[in-house]
Amino acid sequence: MPETRIGRMFARLRERRRRALIAYIMAGDPSPERTPALVEALERGGADLIELGVPFSDPIADGPVIQRAGERALRAGASLRVVLEIAARIRSRSEIPLLLFTYLNPALRYGFEPLARDAADCGIDGCLLTDASVEEAGEYVEVMRRHRLDTVFLAAPTSTARRLELVARYSTGFVYLVSRAGVTGERAQLSEEVEPLVAAMRKITALPLAVGFGVSRPEHLAELGRLADGVVVGSALVSLIERNRENASLEIQLESFTRELKRGFDAGRSGEPLSRIDATETTGGPGTPPGTSVSQPGQVERTKGVS
Repeated sequence: MPETRIGRMFARLRERRRRALIAYIMAGDPSPERTPALVEALERGGADLIELGVPFSDPIADGPVIQRAGERALRAGASLRVVLEIAARIRSRSEIPLLLFTYLNPALRYGFEPLARDAADCGIDGCLLTDASVEEAGEYVEVMRRHRLDTVFLAAPTSTARRLELVARYSTGFVYLVSRAGVTGERAQLSEEVEPLVAAMRKITALPLAVGFGVSRPEHLAELGRLADGVVVGSALVSLIERNRENASLEIQLESFTRELKRGFDAGRSGEPLSRIDATETTGGPGTPPGTSVSQPGQVERTKGVS
Protein backbone atom coordinates (compact mmCIF):
# COMPACT_ATOMS: atom_id res chain seq x y z
CA MET A 1 0.00 0.00 0.00
CA PRO A 2 1.36 3.48 -0.85
CA GLU A 3 2.56 5.49 2.10
CA THR A 4 0.02 7.85 3.64
CA ARG A 5 0.65 11.27 5.14
CA ILE A 6 1.18 9.42 8.43
CA GLY A 7 3.99 7.31 7.03
CA ARG A 8 5.60 10.24 5.26
CA MET A 9 5.45 12.31 8.44
CA PHE A 10 7.23 9.66 10.50
CA ALA A 11 9.82 9.21 7.73
CA ARG A 12 10.58 12.93 7.68
CA LEU A 13 10.92 13.05 11.45
CA ARG A 14 13.12 9.97 11.45
CA GLU A 15 15.52 11.63 9.01
CA ARG A 16 15.73 14.63 11.35
CA ARG A 17 15.99 12.42 14.45
CA ARG A 18 12.82 13.98 15.82
CA ARG A 19 9.76 12.57 17.57
CA ALA A 20 6.10 13.07 16.69
CA LEU A 21 3.65 14.89 18.92
CA ILE A 22 0.23 13.32 18.32
CA ALA A 23 -2.70 15.37 19.58
CA TYR A 24 -6.13 13.91 20.35
CA ILE A 25 -9.23 16.09 20.46
CA MET A 26 -12.93 15.29 20.44
CA ALA A 27 -14.25 16.51 17.10
CA GLY A 28 -17.29 18.73 17.59
CA ASP A 29 -16.26 19.97 21.04
CA PRO A 30 -17.14 22.71 21.76
CA SER A 31 -18.76 22.83 18.30
CA PRO A 32 -18.24 21.31 14.86
CA GLU A 33 -17.71 24.81 13.47
CA ARG A 34 -14.81 25.52 15.84
CA THR A 35 -12.94 22.22 15.52
CA PRO A 36 -10.97 23.17 12.35
CA ALA A 37 -9.64 26.28 14.11
CA LEU A 38 -8.57 24.15 17.08
CA VAL A 39 -6.70 21.81 14.75
CA GLU A 40 -4.96 24.80 13.17
CA ALA A 41 -3.92 25.96 16.65
CA LEU A 42 -2.53 22.51 17.47
CA GLU A 43 -0.58 22.48 14.21
CA ARG A 44 0.85 25.95 14.85
CA GLY A 45 1.89 24.76 18.31
CA GLY A 46 3.85 21.87 16.82
CA ALA A 47 1.47 18.90 16.66
CA ASP A 48 2.53 16.49 13.92
CA LEU A 49 -0.62 14.37 13.70
CA ILE A 50 -4.22 14.90 14.82
CA GLU A 51 -6.46 12.19 16.22
CA LEU A 52 -10.07 13.22 15.59
CA GLY A 53 -12.24 11.61 18.23
CA VAL A 54 -15.76 10.61 17.20
CA PRO A 55 -18.38 11.16 19.94
CA PHE A 56 -20.31 8.07 20.98
CA SER A 57 -23.33 7.72 23.26
CA ASP A 58 -21.91 4.77 25.22
CA PRO A 59 -18.20 5.51 25.73
CA ILE A 60 -17.56 2.78 28.28
CA ALA A 61 -13.79 2.82 27.78
CA ASP A 62 -13.32 6.57 28.32
CA GLY A 63 -12.62 8.47 31.49
CA PRO A 64 -14.72 11.45 32.58
CA VAL A 65 -12.74 14.10 30.67
CA ILE A 66 -13.29 12.41 27.30
CA GLN A 67 -16.84 11.38 28.22
CA ARG A 68 -17.86 14.96 28.93
CA ALA A 69 -16.26 16.10 25.68
CA GLY A 70 -18.24 13.48 23.79
CA GLU A 71 -21.47 14.57 25.45
CA ARG A 72 -20.84 18.19 24.51
CA ALA A 73 -20.03 17.21 20.93
CA LEU A 74 -23.20 15.13 20.61
CA ARG A 75 -25.30 17.98 21.97
CA ALA A 76 -23.64 20.25 19.39
CA GLY A 77 -24.78 17.91 16.61
CA ALA A 78 -21.60 15.91 15.98
CA SER A 79 -21.74 12.39 14.56
CA LEU A 80 -19.42 10.20 12.53
CA ARG A 81 -20.73 11.79 9.31
CA VAL A 82 -20.26 15.29 10.76
CA VAL A 83 -16.73 14.42 11.86
CA LEU A 84 -15.91 13.42 8.29
CA GLU A 85 -17.25 16.78 7.12
CA ILE A 86 -15.03 18.48 9.71
CA ALA A 87 -12.06 16.50 8.37
CA ALA A 88 -12.80 17.71 4.85
CA ARG A 89 -12.75 21.33 6.06
CA ILE A 90 -9.46 20.73 7.85
CA ARG A 91 -7.98 19.07 4.78
CA SER A 92 -8.93 22.02 2.57
CA ARG A 93 -6.56 24.16 4.64
CA SER A 94 -3.89 21.78 5.92
CA GLU A 95 -1.83 18.70 5.03
CA ILE A 96 -1.42 17.57 8.65
CA PRO A 97 -2.05 13.81 8.99
CA LEU A 98 -5.52 12.96 10.34
CA LEU A 99 -6.41 9.75 12.18
CA LEU A 100 -10.07 8.92 12.78
CA PHE A 101 -10.46 7.73 16.38
CA THR A 102 -13.76 5.95 16.97
CA TYR A 103 -15.55 3.13 18.68
CA LEU A 104 -16.46 0.08 16.63
CA ASN A 105 -20.23 0.56 16.84
CA PRO A 106 -20.43 3.83 14.85
CA ALA A 107 -18.15 2.31 12.21
CA LEU A 108 -20.36 -0.79 11.92
CA ARG A 109 -23.51 1.32 11.62
CA TYR A 110 -21.88 3.43 8.92
CA GLY A 111 -20.46 0.35 7.20
CA PHE A 112 -16.77 -0.39 6.68
CA GLU A 113 -16.86 0.07 2.91
CA PRO A 114 -18.71 3.43 2.86
CA LEU A 115 -16.69 4.62 5.85
CA ALA A 116 -13.39 3.85 4.15
CA ARG A 117 -14.55 5.46 0.90
CA ASP A 118 -15.89 8.62 2.56
CA ALA A 119 -12.95 8.92 4.95
CA ALA A 120 -10.48 8.76 2.08
CA ASP A 121 -12.52 11.29 0.11
CA CYS A 122 -12.50 13.67 3.10
CA GLY A 123 -8.74 13.49 3.55
CA ILE A 124 -8.54 11.10 6.50
CA ASP A 125 -5.28 9.10 6.50
CA GLY A 126 -6.14 6.24 8.81
CA CYS A 127 -8.48 4.84 11.43
CA LEU A 128 -8.20 3.52 14.96
CA LEU A 129 -11.13 1.54 16.38
CA THR A 130 -10.65 1.75 20.12
CA ASP A 131 -12.63 -1.35 21.08
CA ALA A 132 -12.08 -3.51 18.00
CA SER A 133 -10.69 -6.99 18.50
CA VAL A 134 -7.52 -7.36 16.47
CA GLU A 135 -8.17 -11.09 16.38
CA GLU A 136 -11.26 -10.42 14.22
CA ALA A 137 -9.97 -7.45 12.24
CA GLY A 138 -9.25 -9.11 8.91
CA GLU A 139 -12.27 -7.78 7.00
CA TYR A 140 -11.91 -4.27 8.40
CA VAL A 141 -8.20 -4.12 7.56
CA GLU A 142 -8.79 -5.38 4.03
CA VAL A 143 -11.40 -2.70 3.34
CA MET A 144 -9.32 0.12 4.81
CA ARG A 145 -6.22 -0.86 2.87
CA ARG A 146 -8.21 -1.08 -0.33
CA HIS A 147 -8.90 2.63 0.14
CA ARG A 148 -5.27 3.32 1.12
CA LEU A 149 -6.04 4.11 4.74
CA ASP A 150 -3.74 3.19 7.61
CA THR A 151 -5.08 0.89 10.33
CA VAL A 152 -3.65 1.65 13.77
CA PHE A 153 -4.13 -0.83 16.60
CA LEU A 154 -3.58 -0.60 20.35
CA ALA A 155 -1.20 -2.68 22.44
CA ALA A 156 -0.94 -2.57 26.22
CA PRO A 157 1.40 -3.94 28.88
CA THR A 158 -1.23 -6.62 29.57
CA SER A 159 -1.42 -7.74 25.91
CA THR A 160 -0.42 -11.34 25.24
CA ALA A 161 2.45 -12.20 22.91
CA ARG A 162 -0.12 -13.43 20.37
CA ARG A 163 -1.99 -10.13 20.47
CA LEU A 164 1.23 -8.14 20.04
CA GLU A 165 2.02 -10.22 16.95
CA LEU A 166 -1.43 -9.52 15.48
CA VAL A 167 -1.16 -5.83 16.26
CA ALA A 168 2.18 -5.76 14.44
CA ARG A 169 0.73 -7.67 11.49
CA TYR A 170 -2.41 -5.57 11.01
CA SER A 171 -1.09 -2.11 11.89
CA THR A 172 0.13 0.36 9.30
CA GLY A 173 1.29 3.92 9.87
CA PHE A 174 2.28 3.30 13.47
CA VAL A 175 1.45 1.20 16.53
CA TYR A 176 -0.28 2.88 19.48
CA LEU A 177 1.18 1.65 22.78
CA VAL A 178 -0.92 2.22 25.89
CA SER A 179 1.45 3.10 28.69
CA ARG A 180 -0.54 1.41 31.43
CA ALA A 181 -3.83 -0.36 32.04
CA GLY A 182 -6.67 0.86 34.20
CA VAL A 183 -7.42 4.38 35.38
CA THR A 184 -4.75 7.05 35.71
CA GLY A 185 -4.62 10.44 37.33
CA GLU A 186 -2.01 13.10 37.85
CA ARG A 187 1.41 11.69 38.64
CA ALA A 188 5.02 12.75 38.49
CA GLN A 189 6.36 9.68 36.70
CA LEU A 190 5.27 7.42 33.90
CA SER A 191 4.59 3.74 34.36
CA GLU A 192 7.59 1.43 34.52
CA GLU A 193 5.70 -0.85 32.11
CA VAL A 194 6.36 1.41 29.12
CA GLU A 195 9.96 0.45 28.41
CA PRO A 196 9.39 -3.35 28.35
CA LEU A 197 6.36 -2.84 26.06
CA VAL A 198 8.39 -0.72 23.64
CA ALA A 199 11.18 -3.32 23.65
CA ALA A 200 8.72 -6.15 22.98
CA MET A 201 7.19 -4.36 20.01
CA ARG A 202 10.58 -3.38 18.58
CA LYS A 203 11.39 -7.08 18.28
CA ILE A 204 8.42 -7.80 16.02
CA THR A 205 7.81 -4.64 13.96
CA ALA A 206 9.72 -1.89 12.20
CA LEU A 207 6.70 0.43 12.36
CA PRO A 208 6.97 3.65 14.38
CA LEU A 209 5.78 3.29 17.96
CA ALA A 210 3.72 5.99 19.69
CA VAL A 211 3.02 5.92 23.42
CA GLY A 212 -0.12 7.41 24.91
CA PHE A 213 -2.49 7.34 27.89
CA GLY A 214 -1.75 9.53 30.87
CA VAL A 215 0.79 11.66 28.99
CA SER A 216 0.16 15.27 29.88
CA ARG A 217 3.39 17.08 30.82
CA PRO A 218 6.57 18.18 29.02
CA GLU A 219 8.54 15.89 31.32
CA HIS A 220 6.60 12.92 29.98
CA LEU A 221 7.53 13.83 26.42
CA ALA A 222 11.16 14.24 27.43
CA GLU A 223 11.20 10.75 28.92
CA LEU A 224 9.17 9.01 26.23
CA GLY A 225 11.04 10.71 23.41
CA ARG A 226 14.06 8.60 24.34
CA LEU A 227 12.05 5.39 23.88
CA ALA A 228 9.36 5.86 21.25
CA ASP A 229 8.90 7.50 17.86
CA GLY A 230 5.87 9.50 18.96
CA VAL A 231 3.86 10.53 21.99
CA VAL A 232 0.08 10.93 22.20
CA VAL A 233 -1.48 13.64 24.38
CA GLY A 234 -5.25 13.53 24.80
CA SER A 235 -7.03 14.32 28.05
CA ALA A 236 -4.79 17.28 28.92
CA LEU A 237 -5.74 18.97 25.64
CA VAL A 238 -9.41 18.02 25.95
CA SER A 239 -9.47 19.36 29.50
CA LEU A 240 -7.97 22.66 28.37
CA ILE A 241 -10.72 22.93 25.75
CA GLU A 242 -13.35 22.12 28.39
CA ARG A 243 -12.13 24.79 30.79
CA ASN A 244 -11.86 27.48 28.14
CA ARG A 245 -14.50 26.51 25.59
CA GLU A 246 -16.35 29.81 25.99
CA ASN A 247 -13.20 31.95 25.84
CA ALA A 248 -12.22 33.77 22.66
CA SER A 249 -8.61 33.01 23.59
CA LEU A 250 -9.06 29.20 23.46
CA GLU A 251 -7.08 28.78 20.24
CA ILE A 252 -4.22 30.91 21.62
CA GLN A 253 -4.09 28.86 24.81
CA LEU A 254 -4.23 25.57 22.93
CA GLU A 255 -1.40 26.61 20.64
CA SER A 256 0.70 27.78 23.59
CA PHE A 257 0.17 24.62 25.63
CA THR A 258 0.98 22.44 22.61
CA ARG A 259 4.20 24.37 22.06
CA GLU A 260 5.22 23.87 25.69
CA LEU A 261 4.54 20.14 25.40
CA LYS A 262 6.61 19.92 22.21
CA ARG A 263 9.53 21.58 23.97
CA GLY A 264 9.69 18.50 26.18
CA PHE A 265 11.18 16.59 23.23
CA ASP A 266 13.93 19.19 22.85
CA ALA A 267 14.64 19.12 26.57
CA GLY A 268 14.89 15.34 26.43
CA ARG A 269 17.40 15.55 23.59
CA SER A 270 19.55 18.27 25.13
CA GLY A 271 19.22 17.59 28.83
CA GLU A 272 17.82 21.09 29.38
CA PRO A 273 16.10 21.49 32.76
CA LEU A 274 12.31 21.55 32.55
CA SER A 275 11.77 24.04 35.38
CA ARG A 276 11.12 26.89 32.98
CA ILE A 277 8.62 24.79 31.07
CA ASP A 278 6.82 23.92 34.31
CA ALA A 279 6.58 27.59 35.23
CA THR A 280 4.86 28.52 31.96
CA GLU A 281 2.59 25.49 32.03
CA THR A 282 0.37 26.89 34.76
CA THR A 283 0.00 30.29 33.10
CA GLY A 284 -0.57 29.01 29.58
CA GLY A 285 2.89 29.94 28.33
CA PRO A 286 3.99 32.77 26.08
CA GLY A 287 1.23 34.62 24.30
CA THR A 288 -1.58 33.59 26.67
CA PRO A 289 -3.76 36.51 27.73
CA PRO A 290 -3.47 37.32 31.44
CA GLY A 291 -6.23 36.09 33.69
CA THR A 292 -7.26 33.16 31.49
CA SER A 293 -7.56 29.67 32.91
CA VAL A 294 -5.50 26.80 31.60
CA SER A 295 -6.07 23.11 32.17
CA GLN A 296 -3.70 21.24 34.40
CA PRO A 297 -2.15 17.93 33.37
CA GLY A 298 -2.97 14.51 34.66
CA GLN A 299 -6.75 14.43 34.09
CA VAL A 300 -8.24 10.99 34.68
CA GLU A 301 -8.61 8.83 31.60
CA ARG A 302 -9.35 5.17 31.06
CA THR A 303 -7.60 2.71 28.77
CA LYS A 304 -9.44 2.39 25.48
CA GLY A 305 -10.22 -1.08 24.15
CA VAL A 306 -7.03 -3.02 24.86
CA SER A 307 -6.29 -6.26 26.62
